[in-house]
Amino acid sequence: MNDLTEYVTLISSDDFSYVVLRSTACISPIIRRMLDPSNGFMEASTNTVHFDNINGIVLEKVCEYFYYNEKNKDAKDVADPDFPTELCLELLMAADYLDV
Repeated sequence: MNDLTEYVTLISSDDFSYVVLRSTACISPIIRRMLDPSNGFMEASTNTVHFDNINGIVLEKVCEYFYYNEKNKDAKDVADPDFPTELCLELLMAADYLDV
């Protein structure tokens, strides 16, 4: 099994790859469990998570949200991130799936 790396790769259903900080990706409890070596998931050894149900455009926005969330986690009165209206339904579905 590989050692834990600082960065992980998230791959969308249409094969777009996003390399993000492990700590940022682990905002999602689902991703955190998948990358935890004690759970025995393949993702923990490859440091890569494939999402068959999230396309590249949506996964990009999810990654942006992860960084936005991490950057503003201790701030007060933070404005909501601005997402394109046409992606809202897919983003809500991805957020529900990722538990964020």
